[in-house]
Amino acid sequence: MGVRKTSAVAAVAVAALGLAACSTGDATSGDAQTSAASGAYTPKEGGAGGKVGVFTWWAAGSEKKGLDALEKLFAKDYPNDEFVNLAVAGGAGTNAKAKLASDLQNNQPPSSFQGHAGAELTDYISKGQIEPVNDVIEALGGSDVFPQDLLDRLTVKGNIYSVPSNIHRANVVWANPTVLKKAGVNGTPADMSAWIADIKKVKASGVKTPLSVGGTWTQVQLLETVLLSDLGAEGYSGLFDGSTAWDSDEVKQAANDFKTLLSYANTASDGDDWPAATDMVIDGSAAYNVMGDWAVAEFADKGAEDGTGFTYFPVPGTDGVFDFLADSFTLPKGTDNPDGAKDWLMLVGSAEGQKAFNLAKGSIPARTDIGPEDFPKYQQSAMSAFQDNTIVSSIAHGAAVNQAWLTDISSAVSKFYSQRDVDGLVSDLATAAQNNQG
Repeated sequence: MGVRKTSAVAAVAVAALGLAACSTGDATSGDAQTSAASGAYTPKEGGAGGKVGVFTWWAAGSEKKGLDALEKLFAKDYPNDEFVNLAVAGGAGTNAKAKLASDLQNNQPPSSFQGHAGAELTDYISKGQIEPVNDVIEALGGSDVFPQDLLDRLTVKGNIYSVPSNIHRANVVWANPTVLKKAGVNGTPADMSAWIADIKKVKASGVKTPLSVGGTWTQVQLLETVLLSDLGAEGYSGLFDGSTAWDSDEVKQAANDFKTLLSYANTASDGDDWPAATDMVIDGSAAYNVMGDWAVAEFADKGAEDGTGFTYFPVPGTDGVFDFLADSFTLPKGTDNPDGAKDWLMLVGSAEGQKAFNLAKGSIPARTDIGPEDFPKYQQSAMSAFQDNTIVSSIAHGAAVNQAWLTDISSAVSKFYSQRDVDGLVSDLATAAQNNQG
């Protein structure tokens, strides 16, 4: 994967960084805000020794397989260290984040914890709960191996606070080609209205729920892709720096389109996770599901083959735009074994670690020095897209907004799912922005 191009819109999409600056306030005070020492980190041969407790929400499925691959490599490369799996189950980390917040509040941090790169981490930074990892990033190769605009998205006031393990794309439609063929749907719809027309064809063909959804966070992800489709990359990115109003006509159109899409979806409970919704596409009870590209591993696990068992395309109206999120790992302040934690970070950011992890998880490496030839077809296409597309930041996965703002957006979407009040949704989204934008 080569070094991807940076566009003007992509620069606007670094709204997460502007948000970070305003949400952290005077974030230069406190130990966690002190710049990391210059120079690269040098790990001890075989590892620092001791227990290394790693906190994630990768407790099942392809996510666990990816974590298992890292654990195996960690034991090989750092035999002096003892890996301790602290995973907590729950889609998109909802349960894990609550447990983590409690542990950090009680001064019981793990050695390292998973977080979504971008604005989500500003909450931990502002509270002085994580340390800069500039020295680890430099030891891994810095901008020679990580895209500079990715490093820019990770940087807050001159410091980097996490090591990215992967890149995911959120604006992907996964579809069952057999169901579409039966419904007479041919080709890829160009925009949201064309996709809705195809969904109506699927419904008319006898499919009860053409579009599958899971719990609230999956609906937030669906909404963000509709916003991206109807507003375009620049308008969507403007939602986070204040240049696009959350009560604009374009947002109102997106809210109406979101309502229409949900009218063709299954009934889901708040806690329903994503695999069940993806499985509906696999078994043909749904034609479409909007999900991040971790879904590709679910298809593989269930024996569905690319092109015959499933197909995929960017959410209509978002072709040429990559809705970005990245899993990353941190160095908590006050952890018992900081050198062991850095051993883990070195593995996560290494070429060997990223290749093993991403092959299992369905994502693509954050590093640019890993070739596509060993990856399946979908991941090869994602590598190319990340290099060439305009990059925007995901709402649902913490790249665009901090946790407080995401909580307010999630509450608005949950309320809308019950009431289907478009004006109420737009009003609630505008209030959420007013309460959380710097």
